Amino acid sequence: MHRAIERARQEEGFTLIELMIVIVILGVLAGIVVFAVGGITDRGTSAACKTDVSTIQTAVEAYYAKVGSYPANIVPSLTDPAGGNQFLKWDSSFTGSTSATGPASSVKTSTGYNIAYQPSSGDVWAAGGATTPTASTTCP
Repeated sequence: MHRAIERARQEEGFTLIELMIVIVILGVLAGIVVFAVGGITDRGTSAACKTDVSTIQTAVEAYYAKVGSYPANIVPSLTDPAGGNQFLKWDSSFTGSTSATGPASSVKTSTGYNIAYQPSSGDVWAAGGATTPTASTTCP
């Protein structure tokens, strides 16, 4: 019996309590990571929306500085390379537009937000989700 106790004391390894403590610590760390990563896509959508609004506003103001009036629409007024007024790169997110030369579009739809351009005032508005952009709406 004395030999069995001595041999048990000399064997190296982790006790059940030590293993349980390590598992609890790993669980807490995993919970913190999941909680911290949860809102990354929302912040990305908001940043993309603000960047798109800023880009379109800059293009509208550049057009105004060059021509002296606000463009009638975003596409093709700001995207037509042949017209000499290409201030924006065209992409398929301009609603109803099939190319940089038209048909005309004043709305850009992206994942999670919409952007609208008001030709009479040169204002650019954004709204999250399926909401129609107005002067009172903002990026999500």
